[in-house]
This record gives sequence, C-alpha cells and structure tokens, in this order.
Amino acid sequence: MLRKSLVWTALAASLALSGCATVSAQDREDMLTAAQFTRKQADTPAKLAKLKAMPQNVFVYQKRKGARYYVYADAAGCGCLYVGNETAYQHYQQIRLEKHIADEQLAAAEMQQDVAMDWGMWGPWGPGFY
Repeated sequence: MLRKSLVWTALAASLALSGCATVSAQDREDMLTAAQFTRKQADTPAKLAKLKAMPQNVFVYQKRKGARYYVYADAAGCGCLYVGNETAYQHYQQIRLEKHIADEQLAAAEMQQDVAMDWGMWGPWGPGFY
C-alpha cells in the first residue's frame, strides 16, 4: 500500500512540476503589463516585418539616446512588442519570481492533499487502476 502511495505521489509531483516550467503567453503579457512595460502593436506591414525580424520571446537589451531599454517581441502571439526601462525589467523579474514561488506552493499543497487522501479505502478500481 505504501509503495502505491509513493508511486502516485511521484507521478503527481512530476505532472505538477512539469506545468510550472512554462509560462503561458497570457500570463507573460499580464506580467509585462503589470511591470509597466509599454505594449506597441505592429499595426502596419512595415512594423510587422520589423517585428518578425527581431529575436522572438526573449528580452533584448537596447541602448537608445543614452537610455537603456528592454524589448520583448512576440510576432506570433500578440503581434506586438513590449518596451520597458531597467526599472520595469527588474519589476518583471520580481513578478516572475513571485509567480514561480506561488506555483510551487500550489503544487506542493496539491501533492500533500493527494497523499492525505486514503485511496485504498475505495478498494480495487479494476484492471490498470491499482
């Protein structure tokens, strides 16, 4: 019985942690907006062509007129780019870290809840379920 519980716990942990590895496009957009990045839509063919030529879904450091900027291009998703200064970038990193910690805490709570459930009391579930 203990072995079955350990197998289910390991399976639940691997599924939960694999979901934490990626951030959805909507989550990323929300975090960029919350961090005070400015969204610039590629609303002309020339802007769209320029956007597609940029490195996608990564931050690119730019220096323009003596000021530092971080640019995040997403041609396939929103068809836009996000531009922010050093403060916005640091704020984004903090938000991202807080989200990662919250996701890990949720995954741990779900695993603890699953372990606490006495699945054995229900008896066999049929072939392949025990």
